[in-house]
Amino acid sequence: MSSRQPRILICGNLVWAHEEARQFFNGLADIVVMDSPNRADFLAGLKTGQRYDGIVGIYRHNTSADRIGVFDEEIIDALAETGTVKWIAHNGAGYDQIDVLRCAKKGISVSNTPGAVDDATATTALYLVISCLRNYAWAEQSLRQGKFKTGLNPGLAHDVTGRTLGILGLGGIGLRLAHLVHAFPMRVIYYSRNKSPNAPEWCEYVDSVEKLCRESDVLSLHVPLRDDTVHMVGEKEIRAMKKGSIIVNTARGKVIDEEAMIRALADGHVRQIVLFFSSPVLNLRPEQLWSVGLDVYPNEPLVNPRLLEFPQNVLLPHMGTENQDSQRHMEVRALTNLRDFLRDGQGHDLVPEMRSKL
Repeated sequence: MSSRQPRILICGNLVWAHEEARQFFNGLADIVVMDSPNRADFLAGLKTGQRYDGIVGIYRHNTSADRIGVFDEEIIDALAETGTVKWIAHNGAGYDQIDVLRCAKKGISVSNTPGAVDDATATTALYLVISCLRNYAWAEQSLRQGKFKTGLNPGLAHDVTGRTLGILGLGGIGLRLAHLVHAFPMRVIYYSRNKSPNAPEWCEYVDSVEKLCRESDVLSLHVPLRDDTVHMVGEKEIRAMKKGSIIVNTARGKVIDEEAMIRALADGHVRQIVLFFSSPVLNLRPEQLWSVGLDVYPNEPLVNPRLLEFPQNVLLPHMGTENQDSQRHMEVRALTNLRDFLRDGQGHDLVPEMRSKL
């Protein structure tokens, strides 16, 4: 290789922080943009003497999966075989598109961007809670269609004030949502694997997911997608909820057992399900589930067509961090982790699976 500096790879979208990238890596590393149209081309580019040869760190955005797929065992092994790639700075709080256990085994560190997404994701969850409680999304549709409140029934709407919000996973996003809804106020309860030292005094800890479900008017999910959280909210948990309750999911779709949720929606056990990352509904009658709100789905961009049959559903196309302020913050944080690795030999924001490896 002709370059005397290390090389970093921009893998996926970098939209807002081009100037920061130039400043961070000026005199520290050469920036290479991943331009492979497919996985085979990307893997070939990692070989000695090819265009990605000598890469030591990678900035990764989920959009790269559109061309080369997720960072699974095949890609991680190919990165490890270079002998040079030692850090993947992922842009995003969720990192389920990276096989982090394989990375750990191969000596490649992975960081994410916790904190950078908290406000935007919590705000999305708050919107879904309010819109579902008050049927605002359906009301807007009626106005746009020239039907001005036709079909809307105030007996099926509720104020936010005084309702109980149950938060499953009081991390950064869950805690931010707790502070937002406390302004109404809502009663806030939560369950995490351990009591949070950051929880304010008005945020009550409960000792099981089932108890959280039993006491909540609105259940909001904020756990990462891992093997042990798939279907964390299943038939048992959903059936423990009050009839007429709401589920908000700004985590990942697979955290909920979708079929169990659909059954509850079909027989009216749950009034509304608000999912930021996934879910569906069935034929609606007044005694059944009233609405669902979704921003993400198990098989994005595919969406269950049954969701579109109900005007009262709140459906978003994965808008959680779709604003320039949050996206710039995320890009800068990921780039900072990569810069710190190059400059100091250790970046920050290692994902939990990596921390025990230090």
